[in-house]
Formats: sequence, structure tokens, C-alpha cells
Amino acid sequence: MGFRLKSVALAALMMTFFAFSILGQNTTESLKEKVDALIVTAYQSASAQFPCKIKTGGKPKMIRWQDVEDCLNGAEASVDWENLLQQVQKLRQDGGFSKTDMSLAIESALAAQAMSYQRVFSVKEMDVLLPLSNTLLKFLPADSLQGLPVFAKSGERIGTFAGAYSFEKAGGLNAGNYYRMSMFQYTDLRGSIQSPAIIGRLLLDSFGVPWKDAVTQPGFRLTADKLTPKR
Repeated sequence: MGFRLKSVALAALMMTFFAFSILGQNTTESLKEKVDALIVTAYQSASAQFPCKIKTGGKPKMIRWQDVEDCLNGAEASVDWENLLQQVQKLRQDGGFSKTDMSLAIESALAAQAMSYQRVFSVKEMDVLLPLSNTLLKFLPADSLQGLPVFAKSGERIGTFAGAYSFEKAGGLNAGNYYRMSMFQYTDLRGSIQSPAIIGRLLLDSFGVPWKDAVTQPGFRLTADKLTPKR
């Protein structure tokens, strides 16, 4: 009798576990679908002016970093972030989702909608360099440009692209102000990981990768900076 009761209790426990598991999966899928829909609208706004017509110049010939900055920053600015954040917060409150679940869903949706450079920039020439400016790196999707040759402004190849990263930097008119800046790493010709030695850390057009190799890779990913769920 005791064995039978234990078996029934164990079966009930297992059924409860599977029920909660299925409920959790359904909840996660529901959150994903709703967040995806919101992020799609953000990309639609951001890409309204794509592809941006970009000029080239200099030796070696490189895409103008000013045009890159104007295009990408303009795309980000065209999104109604305040309204989007309100919708994200309402979705989280109504669904009772945790801050972590919401953040993961947002990051996943942003990455899934990342756009290739051929949809972002219109460049007449293929044999030019794409400048690795701070702004370009800010919107660069993870794992993009990996292994592409990196050239200095002098035309010298210094290594291969090994990824972008961000850090906080003090600055501004008021003491204690910080802003986020993006940088990249490269594997030098000896196989060591390096970061560019740039005074002030402003890259502009100091380094670039071949446009013909980058054009089909993911190049524009909106960031989650303005969509951080509040407690």
C-alpha cells in the first residue's frame, strides 16, 4: 500500500513538472513572438532610408567614415525609442516576465533582424575599404567580419579582424559623466591579439577591411541601450 501511494505521488509530481515545463515553454514562445513583433517595427523605421548612398576617397580608397556615421546614427535616431520602451515595459508588466527573460528576448530579436551591409550601404566601387569607425563597430553584429584582413590607413595590412568590444569612457562637460565607446581587436601578423593604439580612441578611418569581403556580412544591428527594462 505504501509503495503504491509513493508511486502515485511520484507520478503526480512528474505530471506537475511536465505541466510547468510546457507552461514555461509556451510562456517563453509567447514572449518571443511579441518582442519579435516590436523589434521588427524598430528595424522598419531604422531602415526606411536604406541603402544610404556612400562616397569613397583617399589612398587607399576607403568609404567615407562621415557618410557611415551619418547613415547609421540617422537610422538609430529614426526609431521612436520612447514609445518602444513603453511597449516593452507594458508587455513585461502585463505578462509578469522577469527582467532577465525580457532582456534575453530583446537581444535575441535584435540579433535575428540584423541587416547585411549590401542592404545598408550603396557603394559604386567594390575594391575599397570599409572604415572600422567607432560608430560602425557600435552597430556591428556579433561574429561579423571575423577573419577579414585589416588594413591601416597607410595601406599596410596589420592582421585579421578578431571582434568588437565596448567600454565606458569618462568625458563630457560634467565631471563623472561616462559614455560607451566601441573598439576592435585584431590578430597581428605574428598571431597575437592587439587593439589599435589610437590617441583618444577615435578610429574614424584609421583602419578598414575590404568592402568586397564585408558587403554580404551582417553589418547593422540595433543596440538594446535604449530598451533596458526598468524595475
